[in-house]
Amino acid sequence: MLRVIAIDGPAASGKSSTAGLVAERLGWAHLDSGALYRALTLAALDNLREQGAGSREPWPAQQILSLAERLPVRLVLVGTRFRPEVAGADVEQAIRGDRVTRHVSMLAAVPEVRTWVNTQQRRVVEGMEVGGGSGGVVVDGRDIGTVVFPEAPLKIFLTATPDERARRRLSQRGEAVDVELVRRESQVLATRDAADSTRRIAPLRAAPDAVLLDTTALTLEAQVTQVVELARRRFPG
Repeated sequence: MLRVIAIDGPAASGKSSTAGLVAERLGWAHLDSGALYRALTLAALDNLREQGAGSREPWPAQQILSLAERLPVRLVLVGTRFRPEVAGADVEQAIRGDRVTRHVSMLAAVPEVRTWVNTQQRRVVEGMEVGGGSGGVVVDGRDIGTVVFPEAPLKIFLTATPDERARRRLSQRGEAVDVELVRRESQVLATRDAADSTRRIAPLRAAPDAVLLDTTALTLEAQVTQVVELARRRFPG
């Protein structure tokens, strides 16, 4: 049995934080699907500057994928964490900056890129299975349970109100959480939700067999505990 827990949900729903802590509690590996998109974006920004940076149009798909194979761009399992690398260098910190954030959605919308990323993710996880690595892997993203690992035995879809997600995002940035800022950030998230849910390729939605978990009134500890309990029932021993 493929030992995968798929955690999906909209932006700022707590996917990555929850997935990382769940993996830690279970002694499993954690794979942040967005890290590979971000690493690929960083590679494109650094190497295909004339073709795409500053433009609203994505780089040609074949250029991106050729670059990804040539450098290469990859995920490497280090301990219980999949580390994004570009040309052999750890880029975990570099991919979290505003420069990458401004461009990653454009690149992630390219169908050929999504196919490549999904293939890489399945390859590294299946490699764990063959190699007899850690007990399993917790993967978080927006289409993990519907597209990347539709056969995952446990799928979780995290939700929270736009206002609550706005508060969390502002707190993470260290910004003052006042009514006006929450309202504006909530509108941004609602707009992104609508775009993610209606896009033609891999729209954001819960898998039919996913467990829906509304985290609006839950602490991070509470939501992690609930997912761990579900995992222990689904993966006994």
